[in-house]
Amino acid sequence: MLLPNYAEARKRTKNNATKEFYNRNSEFCNLGLGKKYFVKTYGCQMNEHDTENIKAILDDLGFTETDNYTNADLVLLNTCSIRENAHNKAFGMLGRLKHIKQLNHNLIVGLCGCMAQEEVVIDEILKKYKWVDFIFGTHNIHRLPYILNDFLSVGKQRIEVYSREGNIVEGIPVKRENKFKAYVNIMYGCDKFCTYCIVPYTRGKQRSRIKDDIINEINDLIKNGYQEVTLLGQNVNAYGKDFSYDYNLENLLEDVAKTGIPRIRFMTSHPWDFTDGMLNVIKKYKNIMPSIHLPVQSGSSKILKLMGRRYTKEEYIKLFDKIKKIPNVSVSTDIIVGFPNETEDDFNETIDLVNYCKFDNAFTFIFSPRIGTPASKLEDLTTLEEKEKRLYTLNEIVNKYFLENNQKMIGKIVKVLVDGISDKKGMLCGYTETNKLINFIGDEALIGKIVEVQVTDAKTWSLDGKLI
Repeated sequence: MLLPNYAEARKRTKNNATKEFYNRNSEFCNLGLGKKYFVKTYGCQMNEHDTENIKAILDDLGFTETDNYTNADLVLLNTCSIRENAHNKAFGMLGRLKHIKQLNHNLIVGLCGCMAQEEVVIDEILKKYKWVDFIFGTHNIHRLPYILNDFLSVGKQRIEVYSREGNIVEGIPVKRENKFKAYVNIMYGCDKFCTYCIVPYTRGKQRSRIKDDIINEINDLIKNGYQEVTLLGQNVNAYGKDFSYDYNLENLLEDVAKTGIPRIRFMTSHPWDFTDGMLNVIKKYKNIMPSIHLPVQSGSSKILKLMGRRYTKEEYIKLFDKIKKIPNVSVSTDIIVGFPNETEDDFNETIDLVNYCKFDNAFTFIFSPRIGTPASKLEDLTTLEEKEKRLYTLNEIVNKYFLENNQKMIGKIVKVLVDGISDKKGMLCGYTETNKLINFIGDEALIGKIVEVQVTDAKTWSLDGKLI
């Protein structure tokens, strides 16, 4: 049994990450023969991509995927720890699985992802969820065949969670959910240690994949007809900072653009690491999409300092103004309300910033304390009622700008990568270069292709259009 340890997870050394390779052990190839699996994913795009790796490993072990957890032989929860709501959803799902497992003693239940890296979560599972069969963390997905085999051989709970800076494992198989849009990890971990964030503890040290491995993966995607890649990292702008040589995200973006893949996106960016060189490369290449996700978190410099964000409101606005010089660019953000010691004046500064930036999209949240982070220890005198009031006020304002920005697009012709069938009956849907959802009438044969659509109507969350 290997349990998570925050003290170890926080350590950072100057040692470079070790590169490992996934070892496919043929003796495990029939481990899941005749069995069905279901994976439930919570959280960010990184978790979604981890699930693509997990599913490919399970397929390789002989399991077959099912979309109904009630008739699965193995259920695995790939969890998120960024907010309390994500915790509650995962534990709620465990409650449902407990009932099923009482009726079907052969059901195998596992938990992985960021929650598995938290000491308090494992403590709770050991006390209240002893029937969970196996647990592994974010650093050892490649160990899933061995963990499963050990559990099936012994029949006792198996917990293997590494609390360490982390290595890079290449060659893990992937079962992509989409046939024309792909996630590509370019780095792992984070060294920022924002005071509210658990990610540096759950994902480890900032460590970058080398260029050749990334470019080779993208070239393979191009050969298989992929139209779009999203370069992923907890803080993509810090890509290459751990290298002993000079190569950064600016260089990588240019090299990826030169592969000729039609669309390139990247996320998530930290304002602290966003350089003028990156902006120049984005302007230079048309296949780098003019859509930037730039979390601000707060419009108050006082709160930003308490958050450990390492920039001021004025510095964020200066960077925002530079980004807006990119032709037709859209900017989205993340905002937290109700951070400990946030006053009404602090909140109003956030509103002022929103009124200045007029974001195209924003993900807004009430502060959620994460045990083990410095912010969780701060005294918080603001009532939940007041926090909810602030969130409501903020959402009304950001939604107004979402609609206004969308309305400015009416009559324009935009390039759309067609995703599939729309929720609107008889229509297709896809995303513009600026990452706006648009619905239009068209033949299903267009799915996976880039087409031109004229915007005919605008709503807060989406556009309507007609195929050109």
